[in-house]
Amino acid sequence: MKSVPSVLVVDDDAHVVAWLVDALADEGFVATGETSPQAALELLATRRFDAVVSDVEMPGLRGIELVRAIHARRPEQAVVLITAFGSIDLAMEAVRAGAADFLAKPFRIEALALSLQRALRERHLRREVDRLRSTVAERDEAAHPTADGAGLVARSPAMVRVLDLARRAARSHLPVLLTGESGVGKGAVARFVHHHSARSAAPFVQMNCAALPGGIAEAELFGVRRGAFTDAREDRPGVFEQAHAGTLFLDEVGELPIEVQPKLLQALETGKVRPLGGRAEVDAEPRLVAATNRPLEAAMAERSFRPDLYHRLNVIRIEIPPLRDRREDIEPLVDRVLHAIGRRAGRSHLGLTPAAQRLLREHPWPGNVRALINAVERAAALAEHDLLGPEDFELEAPAGEAVSLDEAAAADWSLAELETAYIRRVLARTGGHKAQAAQILGLDRRTLYRKVAEAERAAETPD
Repeated sequence: MKSVPSVLVVDDDAHVVAWLVDALADEGFVATGETSPQAALELLATRRFDAVVSDVEMPGLRGIELVRAIHARRPEQAVVLITAFGSIDLAMEAVRAGAADFLAKPFRIEALALSLQRALRERHLRREVDRLRSTVAERDEAAHPTADGAGLVARSPAMVRVLDLARRAARSHLPVLLTGESGVGKGAVARFVHHHSARSAAPFVQMNCAALPGGIAEAELFGVRRGAFTDAREDRPGVFEQAHAGTLFLDEVGELPIEVQPKLLQALETGKVRPLGGRAEVDAEPRLVAATNRPLEAAMAERSFRPDLYHRLNVIRIEIPPLRDRREDIEPLVDRVLHAIGRRAGRSHLGLTPAAQRLLREHPWPGNVRALINAVERAAALAEHDLLGPEDFELEAPAGEAVSLDEAAAADWSLAELETAYIRRVLARTGGHKAQAAQILGLDRRTLYRKVAEAERAAETPD
């Protein structure tokens, strides 16, 4: 016989407590009420509840202190917060402290019941995942999320803090917003969150919002039904549906077309999507992780990003520092890359000379982790020896070493050479972010991609 979930309701308003206890009973829960947060803590010390529903603003012990006190005793306890509109910021802070969800007053009891069911389902899945993991030898958590084992290490205090926050964020189903320069490893952190969540056995689906124009972005997100347009010859699910019960990673979310943003917000709030050409909605409730290297606050000021979507995404925010601010991670990152290359190529003695180690450690790495990995892979591929020295690396000069116009003219540079050098300089300044570079250069992205490809072909062609 299936057990009925038990809920402890905490609110300093006795009328609200009485209403919630009765209403939750109608929704299939067994509810107990307390008007004092201190009394609720005493009750939790002697009795187990499947979930706790608590107000945020209460005398004596506010919502965030209550969440922390509960989780100090029982880290796995599911807590859902209810809050007045003016307390949304405090509720978000409590969510970061471990609450499973929050609802703004006034709310429908059906919404609270759905939130509780989702929190209990997450807790059940998390316990099952933990049980399965206990039979497997402990892996290197920092390296696991990347395909090549080289994207995440946490020797520096800055990255230790990032992974600690990511691990705590993984315990909830709430949206996570990853920020930081291009190439810092936002995709690896997104996989880390997925791997440490109760959804790790479900799909991890990724979509780059900058790569798709409006109409295609909507189809990729929400899917297409046969006959929706000329080339729609069959039903095709979107990434929301593909990632149902798993994790959806939206990279470069700041580039999402403005006309698609309201539909993304609606999908996040309802857990349902309507495919293009479809008549019925489809259940699609992935956990969303979004990433951006473009300040969304600036995008809102420019009216290219909706404030309501921003606030929905910015519940748990994780800022990933650039590689130049966590140089302690460079050496272990290089070791992982060389180990992976050696394993694939049968070169077990790949390494660096002390001079090469110093070179990589002191380089500013405008392209961050991605640039470091590319530089090491290129050096290892072209070198005919296993011990790599400074001469094996072709590193981009720091911005302060740029060639002036007078120097370029004195060296008889052609206009094409000057254009190529300037494009590379702008790409370096934007951390390789082509959409941002194209905007600075006054080009559309397709033209920029073509010019970069032409420059690369010219560099590969011998004189």
